[in-house]
Amino acid sequence: MSQVKMYVTTWCPYCEQAKRLLRSLDVSWSETNIEDEGLSRAELAQLTGGFTVPQIVINGKSIGGFDDLYALNQSGQLGALLGN
Repeated sequence: MSQVKMYVTTWCPYCEQAKRLLRSLDVSWSETNIEDEGLSRAELAQLTGGFTVPQIVINGKSIGGFDDLYALNQSGQLGALLGN
């Protein structure tokens, strides 16, 4: 079973799009709201390599944000990352 972790904020439309895409694929994820946790963008970058939200990590590998998630899905590579 794959592990998906997403770093988000409450106001981010791309975070909602990423959640919608994962839901459509019946993929569950854990979520960390960086504002609630008091994570700075610099700390987020240290954790994931990216400053923007969402930042998505699949099985310990940072894949980037929603655009990257979408591109992986469109290319068929997301299924392989998720172990499908």
